Amino acid sequence: MARQPRFALPGYPQHVIQRGNNRAAIFSDAADHLFYLDKLADACERFECRIHAYMLMTNHAHLLITPATQDGIGKVMQSLGRSYVQHFNYRHGRTGTLREGRYKASLLDTETYLLVCYRYIELNPVRAGMVEQPGQYRWSSYHFNALAMADPIVTPHELYLQPGSDTALRCDAYRALFTEALSTTTIDTIRAATNHAWAMGNNRFRAEIRSLLKRPVEPERRGGDRKSTAFQQQRRINRV
Repeated sequence: MARQPRFALPGYPQHVIQRGNNRAAIFSDAADHLFYLDKLADACERFECRIHAYMLMTNHAHLLITPATQDGIGKVMQSLGRSYVQHFNYRHGRTGTLREGRYKASLLDTETYLLVCYRYIELNPVRAGMVEQPGQYRWSSYHFNALAMADPIVTPHELYLQPGSDTALRCDAYRALFTEALSTTTIDTIRAATNHAWAMGNNRFRAEIRSLLKRPVEPERRGGDRKSTAFQQQRRINRV
């Protein structure tokens, strides 16, 4: 199957995942995490991208990122990959590929999926059984978004800021989102959309993106595909 072209739409948030090659670890200690975040901040400033949420797991990283230019995300990931792979290989006495090919990304309907994706990203270590609460995991934007701890990496999205200018009020509203777990259906939908480079949103949103990009943004709907997992996941997206 031919690879889908990148989403190149300034101003639209994307959920980005970069995994280690063969699911191997890409972070071994605090120095690795700190170096990655430092280079991520530099690249985002240079290529005009805003990070709203992030999660650095042992063998992969999640970013919720909005570019200001068509090629902003691609340039960020390319720059970050070059500097970080060199750092990691040198520190840990290894050579060769660290990343699992191209990064994966899905385009998000802000109204429908943005805050859902915030939660999906920051709940990763909870789902993995590493911690009981998202605030117990260090390498995450949850500390900024929910607890008002300083984090130079994060730029709040306009939707996150809607509760008002009071930081405590915003954090209270954000933490309230985590009182209810994400459903299995929602988790599967996000994973499928990200792995297959689909746009996540309702029919109106996907029609808008399809018109702008002149490319498929969802799986094809053929009769023989209606019982497949991909088709059923897309049906769930359509109902939103």
